Amino acid sequence: MNIAVPKETAAGETRVALTPPIVSKIVADGLSVTVQKGAGLQATFTDADYEQAGAAVEADVEELYRQARVVLKVQKPTSGEIGMMQPGTTLISFLWALSDPDLVEELKKAGITAIGMDALPRISRAQTMDALSAMSSLAGYKSVLLGANALGKYLPMLITAAGTIPPANVLVLGAGVAGLQAIATARRLGAVVEAFDVRPAVKEQVESLGARFIDIPGMEEDAETSGGYARELKDETRKRQQEVLREHIRKSDLVITTALIPGRPAPRLITAEMVGDMAPGSVIVDLAAEQGGNCELTRPGEDHFTDNGVIIRGPLNIPAAMPVHASLLYARTIHTLLKHLVKDGRLHLDFEDEITQQATITHDGKIVSPLLLHSKP
Repeated sequence: MNIAVPKETAAGETRVALTPPIVSKIVADGLSVTVQKGAGLQATFTDADYEQAGAAVEADVEELYRQARVVLKVQKPTSGEIGMMQPGTTLISFLWALSDPDLVEELKKAGITAIGMDALPRISRAQTMDALSAMSSLAGYKSVLLGANALGKYLPMLITAAGTIPPANVLVLGAGVAGLQAIATARRLGAVVEAFDVRPAVKEQVESLGARFIDIPGMEEDAETSGGYARELKDETRKRQQEVLREHIRKSDLVITTALIPGRPAPRLITAEMVGDMAPGSVIVDLAAEQGGNCELTRPGEDHFTDNGVIIRGPLNIPAAMPVHASLLYARTIHTLLKHLVKDGRLHLDFEDEITQQATITHDGKIVSPLLLHSKP
């Protein structure tokens, strides 16, 4: 079974789906790997590194796809890439199928078995395959650095001969993997950190990292999906949340937002009026920018100053800013998933298995994903 790793074609994407250390393990398992020439260069992995690990390097991308039984990517494929895949090929990558029905239809018509790394169930057996959590951790770490770089203040308290500098106040909205990593990073840098999440269960985790959890009376107890994500709030609850958060946002030097709802636009946590209350020079880093942003004034992919001097950063694809470790972590999750799917050197899709069933978007010209099937009108 030949596994192909093409060079990523999405603008700004620097990651690669497999790294040389993981290639070595896959080859040792008796599988063959072909990597497109230059696929790993932006992540510091050379063609020679892949060849030393046991992979073949192919310059002709059409030939790469023609020989492939399995294609491993980071970003979802373009129409051109799908057109180069042979019917029956298995594609494994981030797909975001709920947000891209046209892609799902294209994969179905092409006869591609598409497995979404973002669709894996959040169960204990799948933790080591959880690419989303791995990438979210990188984004949470980097978000604090992006905020600190834009903030015209120190994060830690400093006692100097010229006087004492108070610590910066950091507020993290959303305490999933990205939010918790942001909290931990901001605390390591010496900031005073507060955090909020609609899921009461994360309070203990927030406090264990040395941050203060913002309690909002009357918050729903069922604000978490079975998959561990935040659930969209009712209008009344959202209004109560915003009233409480407004004062905390006003006092913050740096606000990092991380709230996402799968398959839906990012929830609005910060209104334009809230931004208007913030002091000049305050910074918002919106990690939900790719889904429209948690802040009403976020411009995805841009940094801008508001009329009252607040800096709002809307970064896209933050893990690509750390391609070495992002690729290493992603490759490990891919490898673990492959070990789950490959039996005796062949791909074996057991749709009675929860991991395989939920992660598989299309197969044999049909939609398989229960989430997609249940989302149909």
